[in-house]
Amino acid sequence: MHHRLVIVFELISKIESIETIAIGSKISDIARLHKMYGKGRWRKLKGFGRVRLTDGSEYDAELHWYEAHGIGRKELKVKQLLD
Repeated sequence: MHHRLVIVFELISKIESIETIAIGSKISDIARLHKMYGKGRWRKLKGFGRVRLTDGSEYDAELHWYEAHGIGRKELKVKQLLD
């Protein structure tokens, strides 16, 4: 069983150095994405941005999310705090 720590945050900068991690059937959650948000050309992406946590502290962070044309960015999450 996977345990994931959910970090509640606000993105306070542009996301930089964006890279594609996976496309379409290479995304392990592709069936769930289709069911929740609709069919699309889904990509899993990563990049770096500045986030503010609920306690007011700010960090640079590695971010991961899913995106599809016409659907937009979904499930933005902090993968790692960098400061």
